[in-house]
Amino acid sequence: MPNDRPCPRPRLLFITGRLAEFALRQVLDDLAPRAGVEAEVAVLPITVAALMPTPWIARHLEVPPGVDRVILPGMCKGDLAPVVEKAGGVPVERGPDDLRDLPRSFGLDSPDAEGYGAFDIEILAEINHAPTLPLDQLLSQADRFAAEGADRIDLGCDPGGPWPGVAEAVVALRERGHRVSVDSFDPVEVARAVEAGADLVLSVDGSNRDRAGDWGAEVVVIPDRVGTLEGLDASVESLSKHGIPFRIDPILEPIGFGFAASLGRYLEVRRRYPDSAMMMGVGNLTELTDVDSAGMNVALIGVCQEVGVGSVLTTAVINWARSSVREIDLARRLSYHAVTNRTLPKHLEPGLVTLRDPKVPRFGRDTLEELQRRIRDPNWRIFAEDGVIYALNHQHFLADADPFALFDRMGVADPEHAFYLGYELAKARTALTLDKHYRQDQALDWGYLTEPEVGAVERRKRERRQHRGRPEGGSGEAGA
Repeated sequence: MPNDRPCPRPRLLFITGRLAEFALRQVLDDLAPRAGVEAEVAVLPITVAALMPTPWIARHLEVPPGVDRVILPGMCKGDLAPVVEKAGGVPVERGPDDLRDLPRSFGLDSPDAEGYGAFDIEILAEINHAPTLPLDQLLSQADRFAAEGADRIDLGCDPGGPWPGVAEAVVALRERGHRVSVDSFDPVEVARAVEAGADLVLSVDGSNRDRAGDWGAEVVVIPDRVGTLEGLDASVESLSKHGIPFRIDPILEPIGFGFAASLGRYLEVRRRYPDSAMMMGVGNLTELTDVDSAGMNVALIGVCQEVGVGSVLTTAVINWARSSVREIDLARRLSYHAVTNRTLPKHLEPGLVTLRDPKVPRFGRDTLEELQRRIRDPNWRIFAEDGVIYALNHQHFLADADPFALFDRMGVADPEHAFYLGYELAKARTALTLDKHYRQDQALDWGYLTEPEVGAVERRKRERRQHRGRPEGGSGEAGA
């Protein structure tokens, strides 16, 4: 007879400290049935789970028979080998830094993003006023653009050329491994740049298309008059006749100066020339609009992906657009995945969500009160949710929307401790203001702009290692 008994569910052992036990069990009560696992919890003799180095865990851990996998808190530091040995060879791994992110680590509450990261849009990063920059500064800016995702460095030349140093700049960039384009209507300047190794010229129209055959480089063809497509067909015909490779840029216009109509011209060019390469310069929107550039870059790259615009020229001059190269690099991956898989560009690229977090998990006041009842030491734990900052220790459960009022009630006199708590309360207030996820001793999440933060607990652990030469466990000023 066939065996109709269901396969046993995997048994997972989650390791935590005393403070986080209650919250972890709440999360696992919801997670386990949805993930198809049996979840068990091992509470080790420490208040804050994040303070457990792996050798200390190995000394205190007892793994019941039949466990298939051991999950440590994500912030636990150290080699996992001692824990694996103590667990009798059972696989051991770290979970997320915050236990409320456990469902996502099990593939729940998140979409299928298999293959995510591919792209087919080229980024040209323009160095504005290149002739005015010392060569070392120009190279440094090019290297930064390349590190942020640029595929080609565009030398933005100034009127009144030719630039005497254009060839030297192109050679130096090429020696650094950069592909180079030159943005100039000066024929002498262009000829020198191409001879030195630039392989793309911006731009060609009716005024200089006859010179394009002399350069032996690909060109960007634009209309003769901004705001129209006048002369474009004639230029395309001439370039095609002479076998000169080209890409077409109908020119994006700023808001209030024909922005919507200019988007329509990209659609019209694609209709007229279904197989031709196209380019879009996005700076007229990102540099000339009072708004952070990330959202605009994502929207414009989405247009490019749908229309088949294979290259984008960006600048990074004004402060609110200075990270445009990185934003476009992320946006092209997001748009490619959405368009090629016919799926919404949602819950795929957290790096582009910088102001507000995609999701803000909450403990709730009842859970926090239960956590406070379990605390046995005087160190403060800070939480921020639903417009309120909470401060908990073994004696107090304090709550206030005003961090100054809350600090006064905490009665902290030690200057070092006061500075630490003031810093954390400022982060908590910022998180509440912007509806972000606050986690004590961790940086707020600003997407791709996030700067890693070494929290007070980790800093003190490092100091203890330096002074004593060994890791230690114990309680501290970190959240659960």
